[in-house]
Amino acid sequence: MQLLSANDMAKLGCGECGGCSACCRGMGQSILLDPYDLFLLQKATGLHFGGLMQEKLELCVEEGLILPALKMQSGTDACGFLNGEGRCSIHPYRPGLCRLFPLGRKYDEEGLHYFLLEDACEIRNRIKVKIRKWLELPALAQYERFLTAWHELRVSLQEQIDKQPADSFAQEINVKFLELFYQKPYAEEEAFYEQFEKRREEFMHLFMCSVRSFNRSEANAGQKQQSSNEETGIKKQ
Repeated sequence: MQLLSANDMAKLGCGECGGCSACCRGMGQSILLDPYDLFLLQKATGLHFGGLMQEKLELCVEEGLILPALKMQSGTDACGFLNGEGRCSIHPYRPGLCRLFPLGRKYDEEGLHYFLLEDACEIRNRIKVKIRKWLELPALAQYERFLTAWHELRVSLQEQIDKQPADSFAQEINVKFLELFYQKPYAEEEAFYEQFEKRREEFMHLFMCSVRSFNRSEANAGQKQQSSNEETGIKKQ
């Protein structure tokens, strides 16, 4: 797998698809949305999270975290934003994974990289396009820093959820996570990245408080169990 940067060329150009729309159908719950995706959808539709959840989005569980995903429509198995001509009705505001296709992302110590999904697109004889141009995003470097921060946050949360045996911990974290990053509307007139950083700092404070609280509860429960065992041992003697 060849890792690429935003300034590299890759065979991405598909002649505007010709209304193929194969990549907009039968995707299940694979098109997960990050906060920037929701910010753009809010701009495109005028709807906040609750309104989008009525028809366009659904919640799914990804490694312990509850995340929104684009909803495929019953009967057609097509994305709810696909129009009758097989075109995306929100194309300038499309989610990051849609914008990325047929590329994938990889994160490592050096940051974010791209790679080509060789057989993902049904159109053959694609032409080379610079990745930066393909993504059609302003302030791409800032967007990539956001994606890296978001990825690291998700990984950290998933690791902590795996460590905590109590289902109540995962539930509490997911409620706060959804509320702060998705349910709370974003101010469209303000820069997204500044809003995200404020929410990330707030969430990390809440998250660390929850971890400490659950760790104390576990420690107290362990001490009580030890005291109970010692008391039982004395009685037996």
